[in-house]
Amino acid sequence: MRLRRGIAIAVVAGGGAVTTLLVGLVTNAVSNKSRWPGWLGWLQEHAWFSFVVLGVAMAGLTALLAGLSETRPPSPPGRPEDGAGPGAAQVLRSLPRDTAAFTDRAAELERLVGSVRASQERGEGVPVHVIDGMPGVGKTTFAVHAGHLLSERFPDGQLFVNLNGYTPGRTPVQASEALASLLTAAGVPTQQIPVGDGVGAVTEARAAMWRSRLAGKKALLILDNAASYRQLEPLLPGGSGCLVLVTSRKRLVANEEVVMSVDALPPDHAVELFVRLSGRPADALDRDVVDELVRLCGCLPLGVSLLAARLRHHPSWTAEDLRGRLVTAQDRLGELRAGERAVTATFGLSYRDLAPERQRFFRQLGFFPGTDLDAHVGAALGEVSVVVARLHLEALYDDHLIDEHPGSRYRLHDLLRDYARGLAAEGDSMDHAQAVQRVCTYYLAALAVANEHIVRSGAAVPPAPDGASRVETPVLESRTDALSWLETERATILACVRRANGLALYALVARLAAAMAPFLRQAGPWDQAVALHRTAAEAARHTGDQRARGDALAELGVVRRFMAAYPQAIEALNDAVTAYEAVDDRRGKAEALNQLGIVWYLTADNEDAARAQTEALALYRELGYRLGQANALADLGMTHRQMSRFDAAVEAQTEALSIYRELGDRYGEANSLRDLGVVHSLMGAYDLAARHHQEAFDIYLELDDRVHQAYALNELGVVRRLTGDIEAARTAHSQALTHFTELGERFGRANSIRHLGVVERVTGDAAEAIRLLEEALGAYRELGSRGGEAASLSELGVARGIVGERDGAIEAFQRGLEILRGLGDRCGEAEALSHWGMLLLTSDEPTAARRHFGQALTLARDIRCPLEEARALEGIGRCDWTVDGPGHGVSSLRAAVTVYRRLGVSAAVDDIERLLVSRSG
Repeated sequence: MRLRRGIAIAVVAGGGAVTTLLVGLVTNAVSNKSRWPGWLGWLQEHAWFSFVVLGVAMAGLTALLAGLSETRPPSPPGRPEDGAGPGAAQVLRSLPRDTAAFTDRAAELERLVGSVRASQERGEGVPVHVIDGMPGVGKTTFAVHAGHLLSERFPDGQLFVNLNGYTPGRTPVQASEALASLLTAAGVPTQQIPVGDGVGAVTEARAAMWRSRLAGKKALLILDNAASYRQLEPLLPGGSGCLVLVTSRKRLVANEEVVMSVDALPPDHAVELFVRLSGRPADALDRDVVDELVRLCGCLPLGVSLLAARLRHHPSWTAEDLRGRLVTAQDRLGELRAGERAVTATFGLSYRDLAPERQRFFRQLGFFPGTDLDAHVGAALGEVSVVVARLHLEALYDDHLIDEHPGSRYRLHDLLRDYARGLAAEGDSMDHAQAVQRVCTYYLAALAVANEHIVRSGAAVPPAPDGASRVETPVLESRTDALSWLETERATILACVRRANGLALYALVARLAAAMAPFLRQAGPWDQAVALHRTAAEAARHTGDQRARGDALAELGVVRRFMAAYPQAIEALNDAVTAYEAVDDRRGKAEALNQLGIVWYLTADNEDAARAQTEALALYRELGYRLGQANALADLGMTHRQMSRFDAAVEAQTEALSIYRELGDRYGEANSLRDLGVVHSLMGAYDLAARHHQEAFDIYLELDDRVHQAYALNELGVVRRLTGDIEAARTAHSQALTHFTELGERFGRANSIRHLGVVERVTGDAAEAIRLLEEALGAYRELGSRGGEAASLSELGVARGIVGERDGAIEAFQRGLEILRGLGDRCGEAEALSHWGMLLLTSDEPTAARRHFGQALTLARDIRCPLEEARALEGIGRCDWTVDGPGHGVSSLRAAVTVYRRLGVSAAVDDIERLLVSRSG
């Protein structure tokens, strides 16, 4: 490659030189007749010499230009090469940074790297490597350092998870929670992560998704601070190409692991580490004194690094000074066992060196319920300003008493957390409750700010706590800021709820749960929300606050609805109604009734749904609460539509739409537009329906609401199919299916699959239609959606009839009609009767078929559903034509054509006209 480039450069350079000579000679010849002025005259007299110089210069410049054109800066690490644009997959890298406190461990590293290399070279599965040892020995540091060394062998990502196996004051992370974090880090949307009541089933489902996510990949996973093999087993990838490093204080034994015990550093290595971190020349330190210092630390890397930092930060100290201080501290704080006594003494020495106000701040950190915090939380804990808290945190970080965490956050090491908690426990027992109360109050104030951005316009926002004006909250200027902050703080807020509940601060528990409800409604995971609202309901029972108990139960019911756990949702919402009635909270009762009505609508208990929404609407009107009125009207309209009361549905939705626009509630506006589109589609106004659905979709897009975007796409797809644009229908339903699948929305996903089954039936692939419709039927039955079940059965009857499964088709029609009649869905009943009639007609049973079409016509005209009227008229005409011969049934057929033309259903018009022409000919 270099030779070819050199030859090319030489050719270009030579060509440039020759060209220069030729140009010069011509110029000289032309200019011989006159004398050039000044120094140019000398060049004219020595032409050959000057042209040779110019040629050489040209050759040099050409070579330089070629070299520069061949040189380009290397791509920075992690940057995509050509062709890997913004859509390229990103490699996950969440390992903590490597630390300067790591020293040697050559034997352990050689064994680990050798084991991994050997497995890969032999093509065998890489075994799990368990790194165990005593606290403070450097297990995590060793694992992280090894992870960085091996990262190139595992290019598909490196992940780090702290399982809190031995974190003071923290229960070990459950496998299901760890799997949720891993799946989120791997890019799985929160709503898609499996949820449910059975911990075992949820863990198994999440583990299966995690294994699928890593299948065929080469990734590295560090599971830090494991408590047991049972805790980590579900987190292990199923493929053979991934490396898992586990650290634990406990020896974890299983057949497939490689167990590596990390012991304290050899004295020489501990001394080397101390000297390196102390910043002092080795010859300036008394080796015997340093030997004793590291021995007093048990040669643990954590203790050595803290001692060295103390010496580095005190230039006037000698090693002898440090030894004296340490011995004194050891005598005072000698309550721990020998292996940890020196480390605790080191903590004590570092703590004693702090200013009094910083000592108090450090003690307060022992009360913190979470694992990592920022300056705002630190300010609440320490009762100082955010500026002062930030100074304290940065100073503690410099003193190695706290670790820095991404996002300007800080975290105490497990042993330091234990030490800080011990110091805090030496004070007044009330200090703990007061510290937790201060943190909870801060979070309530910050949540009030965040909720201003995420709660719907006009909806009630959980109020800020008393004294919120004195609390410094983070700057959240947009919905994006609020959601990002909430996602970061979610785990800590939930930990605060648990700690407050344990301290019997029940009022705070209920208020925090209410403040978190708007976020958890949309972000999930919903099983986490269920646990929170159950805790809040029980806390409110302890305080006797029925209103707060009603709020918690109502939120529990909403989340249960999201999870499609409809019986549990109804139970919680009924209990909420009872709680609100006990304190005459009409607003709360109306909200709970509205939610009950939605659940009954989803289960097609239409009479109950209409009754609940009507009662809620009356309460909202008494209270003058306009948003509540709009919500109840919109949900009542949906119920009327499901009961084929189309005029009543349009009336209710139109009034709801007007109120939503009056309030500027874009979300409510979109919902009403979408349901109006559904009603107009059933009434045959397809252009109007399509316009409403498109308007709704555009608003959902503006709101970044992917769930409702998908619902609007499904409705658009139905209109496209009915008007003959089959490919547009398929595209819309496929896009909706993708959204629902990614978000884990099971009801919407079932709808998309059913609609795609209808598309396949219309395009002639009956076998694929049956497969899709049976899948949708199973999903609806799991969800308890009788309306979805009936719609699927009706379409299954058509598809089975096409492939000759007459008995199966009739069975599907019978079951579907039974459900539809129980629901009062007369439009669906008319459609099923027409489908059944067409099956009978093609089975040479025209007389029975005509009875079915006649029943369908009566229903369609009664509810004014033009599409079903046209289908029934067509069926009657075809039956008469078949029974009585050509020329009979023409009036019914022509009446059907008139309706089809009005609806824009051109394919049906063409079919009938071909029949009329062929028979008359």
